[in-house]
Amino acid sequence: MVDKTGKPVSQRQLRVGEMIRQSLGMIFARNEAKVPNLETNTITVTEVKMSQDLKIAKAYVLPLGGKDTEKVIKKLREYSFLIRKVLSKKVFMKYIPKILFAKDDSFEYAEKIENLIKQTNK
Repeated sequence: MVDKTGKPVSQRQLRVGEMIRQSLGMIFARNEAKVPNLETNTITVTEVKMSQDLKIAKAYVLPLGGKDTEKVIKKLREYSFLIRKVLSKKVFMKYIPKILFAKDDSFEYAEKIENLIKQTNK
């Protein structure tokens, strides 16, 4: 695998990203972050990509049913400090990474590709 800078993604980046993805999933499922006016148990964390120095984690999230995605991501970005604080109690690392939240477009992209394939098969 290669990241967007063209450098290969290390096993450590992948391992730490997966560990943080699982921890964020548990935090959201149990609603432990206590983000005001947001039910986090409806949020799915699909992937976490780590920077090479492991100080930044980009978490791709998707609310259940894709409803109010932009609003949910804005709220998560606003209260990422709360989520990071809860994460620090679950993950033991020298530095807890800064979490950047982004919308996961992979399901929409897959559906678009699938529709294109169906159209060409007709």
